[in-house]
Amino acid sequence: KEEVAELKSLQGEGNQIQYSLGQIHVAKYNLKTQTSSLEERLDNLRKEEKKLADKLTEKYGEGNIDLEKEEFTKTN
Repeated sequence: KEEVAELKSLQGEGNQIQYSLGQIHVAKYNLKTQTSSLEERLDNLRKEEKKLADKLTEKYGEGNIDLEKEEFTKTN
């Protein structure tokens, strides 16, 4: 009888570990999905920044923009 109780306890602990592992795998999947989504958004943002930079270069020439002072300084 004591062995049966010990076996049940071990089995219950094994089930809990398997459940926890499943939760970890789901969390990892969710993080991977979120990471992919954020990476795609960052890529799109960088493309938009490049497009705007090209547009500004075409309009004003080569230069630098100080976003704090909102000033443009030509480099050439």
